[in-house]
Amino acid sequence: MKEMLNREPFALAAFSLVILLMPIWLTPFGANYPDLLQKFAIFAIFAMGFNILFGLTGYLSFGHAAFLGVGSYAAVWSFKLFTMNVIPAIFFGVAFAGIFALAIGYVSLRRSGIYFSILTLAFAQMSYNLAYSVLTPITNGETGLQLTLQDPRIIDNAFTTPGAGLPETNLFGIDMSGYPGFYFCAVVLIICFFITRRIFNSPFGLTLRGIKSNQNRMGYTGLNTRPYTLTAFVISGMFAGLAGSLLAVTDPLAGAERMQWTASGEVVLMTILGGVGTLIGPMLGAWLIKYLENIFSSFNEITLEHFFSFLPEGLQSFAVELASLFVGEGWHLTLGVLFMLIVIFLPGGLMEGWRRLLRRFSGGGGGKSEPAAAVQPAE
Repeated sequence: MKEMLNREPFALAAFSLVILLMPIWLTPFGANYPDLLQKFAIFAIFAMGFNILFGLTGYLSFGHAAFLGVGSYAAVWSFKLFTMNVIPAIFFGVAFAGIFALAIGYVSLRRSGIYFSILTLAFAQMSYNLAYSVLTPITNGETGLQLTLQDPRIIDNAFTTPGAGLPETNLFGIDMSGYPGFYFCAVVLIICFFITRRIFNSPFGLTLRGIKSNQNRMGYTGLNTRPYTLTAFVISGMFAGLAGSLLAVTDPLAGAERMQWTASGEVVLMTILGGVGTLIGPMLGAWLIKYLENIFSSFNEITLEHFFSFLPEGLQSFAVELASLFVGEGWHLTLGVLFMLIVIFLPGGLMEGWRRLLRRFSGGGGGKSEPAAAVQPAE
């Protein structure tokens, strides 16, 4: 433990350097523009928080997008009612998501395994449908919740004169658009990394890993495991609410689609692709998925025809028709193929591939992979 604490500042400094220099080292990959960088930071927080629940306790939630949506709605309402400053919006987003997670977790954690997963999925879909129907006065239904000129914005209007157009989200006067918005999200990501690392290496984190290993045996020792799993669930939900509020900070609107089951499935894919139970893995998985989405979803038939222009006309048409299944609106098929390959050949995700490379080049051999449960939390 003492050695871990001694390494803490160096790990945090190295991580901070990598995150803050993303606009530079991502330039060769064409991923250095603000909108994509903001998504990298926000969904890394989402996946990192989900991993606290799934990676440490083994409880697989299929409803985490509900907390993402609640965080977004709470943040936008903060902008509408009080101020365009992002600090209150983030506070309300995290607080409401935590309260919602406490309510859902209290019920769902009465069951485990597939029953827990189905319960969380049911609650998320209920929330999604309520946002489109009964809660329309709060969520604005299909249109989504957005800013209007008629919003009271009590705090802002008490100290400043309203402008002609819609105001921008800001941090004490600094607009949260473009690179300033990314760097704000990046700082929040660094703080979340520090918190997550401390959770992973704390006695609380060790208890959660014991619950994942054998919850019944932990119960036989006299430990009441439910408060621990509920705490992990709430913390994970608060991370999701933070990610949702940051989505509203960078783009001040909230829609029910953020609560849909596909959004919950996406964070599961991010975590598994990166490496369940690792510290860095889920973040890498989030980056990979958002990067591939940015590339493959932008392709269209004109792009494909230009790419396959060297082929004869008949073969070109066939190649374009086949490739179009994997790009544009069908880019999820590419994601599915990638997910299948990684699950088959790298069951431990990208972090397992990294460990294999280290063993191979360090002379340790690149043989059989370690089981996912053996992953060290400091990775």
